[in-house]
Amino acid sequence: MLCFIYKSLKKDGLYLYLDKKEDFSALPEALLANVGKLAFVMELELTPERKLAREDSQKVLASLKEKGFFMQLPPLVLSELPLLS
Repeated sequence: MLCFIYKSLKKDGLYLYLDKKEDFSALPEALLANVGKLAFVMELELTPERKLAREDSQKVLASLKEKGFFMQLPPLVLSELPLLS
């Protein structure tokens, strides 16, 4: 499956995978407003066997087929976690 990847200019490390280039209609309005402006990063042929840096390709493919998009959230950084007392 061909997918199109965009990065959020508002939230560092947040990426959005779409099944159609420049078609954000599958995204809920609240979600689209929250991610802010998006910049096109790349076009990618995604298969179940393809290795992705931070996501499981089968999970991404399932979301693209079901919803038309997949959102990759920034990695959790330990220094950002609230301290437990």
